[in-house]
Parts: sequence; C-alpha cells; structure tokens
Amino acid sequence: MNRLPNRRTVLRGLGGGALALPWFESVNAEDNAESDTLRMVQFYVPIGVVRRGFFPGEADHVIPKGNLGNVMASLGQQNPKFFERQLDELTPTMQPLAALQDKITLITGMDRTFQAGTDVHAQCASCYLSSARPYEIEGTAWPLDRTLDHLVADQIGPNTPFRTLEFSCNSHRDNKESIYFDNISWYGTGHLAPSIRDPQKMYRRLFSTSNSQSQQDITSLALADANDLKKDLSQADRARFEEYFESIRTIEKQIAKLEALRSSLNQVKMDEPTESHLPRGEYIRLMGDLLVVALQSGLTNVATFMVGPERWDTPYLYESLFDKPRSHHQMSHNQTKMIDDLLRVDRFHMEQFAYIANRLASTIRPNGTTLLDGTLLTYGSGLGDGSTHQYNDLPIIVAGGGDRMRLRRHINLPEGTPLANLWLTQAQLCGLPMHQFADSTGIISQLLA
Repeated sequence: MNRLPNRRTVLRGLGGGALALPWFESVNAEDNAESDTLRMVQFYVPIGVVRRGFFPGEADHVIPKGNLGNVMASLGQQNPKFFERQLDELTPTMQPLAALQDKITLITGMDRTFQAGTDVHAQCASCYLSSARPYEIEGTAWPLDRTLDHLVADQIGPNTPFRTLEFSCNSHRDNKESIYFDNISWYGTGHLAPSIRDPQKMYRRLFSTSNSQSQQDITSLALADANDLKKDLSQADRARFEEYFESIRTIEKQIAKLEALRSSLNQVKMDEPTESHLPRGEYIRLMGDLLVVALQSGLTNVATFMVGPERWDTPYLYESLFDKPRSHHQMSHNQTKMIDDLLRVDRFHMEQFAYIANRLASTIRPNGTTLLDGTLLTYGSGLGDGSTHQYNDLPIIVAGGGDRMRLRRHINLPEGTPLANLWLTQAQLCGLPMHQFADSTGIISQLLA
C-alpha cells in the first residue's frame, strides 16, 4: 500500500474550500496516537433548571430547596454530607439520556462563586468556567479570569488548527444585554473569546471557504480530489470515509434549508425578529453536527457550546413545544404558572445534549473506542434553579471519558463544594499538571476510575 498523507493534509476543492480528514487506521501511527487525547466540550444551559424535574427526590417540592438535605432524609439518611450511588433511575428531565445511562454521571451539591453587587445572570454565564475567588481580580465587577477551556487548550490544543471553538446558539442580533450574558469563554478578564452563532459562518470557518456563491457544494469538489486517496484506504476506513462525507453533505443541506427559511421569513412582516421564528431544535442540532465534525476531524480538541443566552427576553420558536415563539427567561420568572412549559423547555435542552452525546457515541475511532469515550462532555448551568436564581447545588452531568471515568453514578458532594473542583479534576484528566484552579479545594476523586 502506498504511504498515505498525514491526516492533517486537507482535501481542497476548486471552490476554495478545504476538508480535514477524520482518523483512519490506514494513516500513520503518529496520527492515530492523537486519537488518545482526551478532549473537552462544555455544553451550557442558561437560566438553570426546574429542580423538581431534574434533581432526584425533588419531584414533590413546590419551593426549590437548594440542596439535597430533605431528599436524602426521605431516603432514611440524616443530614448527609456526601453520598454516591448507582444512577439507576433517571428523572423526567434526564430521560432523553436513557440510551446513554452507562456513559453519564450526575453530580450534585456543587456551588458557583458569586461576587455580591453584580447581576446573577451575567455572573452565572461569564464566570461559569472561571470561578475566580470573589474580589480577587481588581478592576472588574465579575469574578472572571481566564476560563478552563483556554487553560486546557494550552495543553491539548497547540497542534490543532483551532485551539478552541466557541459555539453559541443565540441567533438574535437585537441584543440588549452586555457580552457577559452571552458568553462563557474568555481569554482573560475583559478579553472575550468571541463565539460563532451562525451555522454557515461556522461551516466557512471550519472548511476555509470564504464565499457561498458557488452552486457546487464543498464535498462534491473535495470528493473529486479524494478518489486517489480512497483507493489506499482499508475497507473499514472506506466506510468511515463515506460516513464522514455524508455527514458533511447533510450539514450543507441543513444550512441551505435554514438559509432559505430565513430568506422567506424576511419577506413577512412580524413583531419579533426573523430569528425568533427559526426552528430552534433544528438550529441547535445543526450547530451540534458542526461540533461533532470538528472533533472527528481533529480540527479542535476543546469547544464550548452555549445552547442559549442568559436573561434574553427576545423569544425563540421551540418548534416541538409551542405554536409561537416564547421567552425562556420570562417564563422562568413565572415558574408557578408556567411550570409545565418550563419543564418541557428543560427536557428540550436535554434532548439537544443527548443528540450530541449520541452522535459522539456512534462515531467509532480506529482504536475501537467511540469519540464520546475520548471526550469529556459536560452539561451544566450557572444557576441551580431558574426561578429563585440560586447559584448553589448546580445541575451537572458529565458524559464520556471512557475507562478514565466512573460512570452511571450519582455523586452528591458536601454542600458548598466549589464547582472549581470539577474543573480542576477535568484539567488533570486532560493532562494539565495543575493542583489548584480558582477557588478549588481539591479534585473529585469519586469521578475517577
């Protein structure tokens, strides 16, 4: 067999586009070794959750408790500081993860740092991945420092085309809030890592195409250049090759569909912005498909994925839930009357997380493991409850990690455990020689295999 090019060699089409290759067992061992790197993806959900739908044992709680003390008392334990048990039963909000139950761990009891005197929504987004000690950083109203994703990328991202990728599913341009409500990734205090909100812009960034005027899609052009390469692939790699390019074709079709819908909506006079009427689930899953392709092809090892912004009053069309656009933030301030609708939104967000996790779990790498096995995929929010705005006992789910993680567990940490303990644990799993992160007090050893 002829020696194949390094996987980082790209297939360039006539239209100025470029496609990176996924891992192939036929490619040299140096590239296959890269697939052993543990990647990191942070999936952020805004405005917390309805606790009675998400947290085990709180189904009958009308007023959020903020901790699991009463829950465990109902299970016969008095004033528990810590417990760990098998995750056998999923709450209604977590039900979309049923097929992945062996690949996830629920973590409760962790608190996020809060600096008094500034807006809770702004802090829960912008400080979610930094958690600096209150008032430690001078000249800022937020306890915001360089975020975890960029620290990890310093270790596992230097050799990738993109050290980090920042995805945002906030399609609105009529933003009245500051950048602190709409970003979780920061190079440092006051230095935003700008997110990409438009699927077409993300596609162009990943595949180096500067225009969309060509009627021929990038994959058709690239495939014409790829025939010689395909001959030298093993049978398994040929199947992987076809699957990869088919996923790109599907993304292109979805982008075209979304753009056509946006153009049609622009012709209609309506009270809300055009983006309010775009199908929400399709939009988020399209961004999720782009995320998976970026990880699969080694374009990045670190990504943040913000499923929505904090405290945005502009509505979205949750196409599978409601017949007109709704504001998640406004609903959260009326939880008593809108509890059923909010529970549906929480489950909707979990379905999008499950979609990405399942895509990663179905992507097989040359070493026989899945892309999810090689990724720390974390679902979380900077609020423990959307109506009370509490920033303690956050809803956190960690998926993936393969044999380095203890999965199918529910770990309830002692009340007041810093969220930074999780970030320190993940940093060490990704190879950082780090012993302190922000206000951490230690790692979460119960997570480790």
